[in-house]
Amino acid sequence: MGGYVTIELIPGASRVTEPQRLTVRHVSTYRYSEPVRFGEHRMMFRPRSGHDVRVVATQLVISPAPSRLHWLHDVFDNSVGVAAFSGEAPELCFDSQVALEHYESPLPDYALERYAATWPLAYTNEEASDLVNARSRQYPDAEVDLWARRFLATRGATSTMTLLRAMTQEIKSGFRYVRRTEKGVYRPADTLRHRSGSCRDFAVLMMDAVRSLGLAARFVSGYIFVPDFDTTLGGGATHAWLQIYLPGAGWVDFDPTNSIIGNRHLIRVAVAWNYYQALPLWGTWHGAAHSFRGLQVDVSVTEDV
Repeated sequence: MGGYVTIELIPGASRVTEPQRLTVRHVSTYRYSEPVRFGEHRMMFRPRSGHDVRVVATQLVISPAPSRLHWLHDVFDNSVGVAAFSGEAPELCFDSQVALEHYESPLPDYALERYAATWPLAYTNEEASDLVNARSRQYPDAEVDLWARRFLATRGATSTMTLLRAMTQEIKSGFRYVRRTEKGVYRPADTLRHRSGSCRDFAVLMMDAVRSLGLAARFVSGYIFVPDFDTTLGGGATHAWLQIYLPGAGWVDFDPTNSIIGNRHLIRVAVAWNYYQALPLWGTWHGAAHSFRGLQVDVSVTEDV
């Protein structure tokens, strides 16, 4: 069976956009100094299918094999695998491989509704009621408020896209990217003070900043394709960014780590109101606390030619 193609109509011409064919391999390995028992583990490895992503094939190998594995969709419609185990082992490995077709918008031009084209943006009553959680701040702080308002025009109306583009570019150019393996994120005000952080920290900072301006935002966890000799950051591990709801355009991707607007290189797996609702893998184990040796995560995104 053939794949899908996207046809873009341009006055006087037409262009057929072929998808990128990518393979994502994500291996997470927990190691212990002695055999331990494993509780339930939940995983979000499968990319979200949509008009710009088509999942072609998936393979998941878990070792030791779970006694039960089932799949569900959570409240955000993310695909979640739930594994239960019996017995003991000194190592637990999740090896996920996904083949997909990715339709990229290299230079997206978002046609926003007239009432959304400039800030302050006032959502309609219907939109506002649906976006309550996406506008609720988790870390209110006056420093973040002041920083967000730096991007507003000093005179006249502020273009919504100009504002968001400037904020995205400022994080990329003015902050230092640091890969962190520990759990959790920095508070947005701390990321602002340190002017450094991981992709998760940058996503949470920008989410909080745009929410302080009344915009709806959600956290995105997924993968990023890094072409050879490219300077894109975040490869070799899971990646994180945010989406902002813009009437007329819908949920638009913003990756402040790489100053990407749109879906270029980005493969969405999970979306949520907050980062802790979109963890790629989480679970429990039972044994002596000192027996935990660590978690190793290896991610590769390769293009099939």
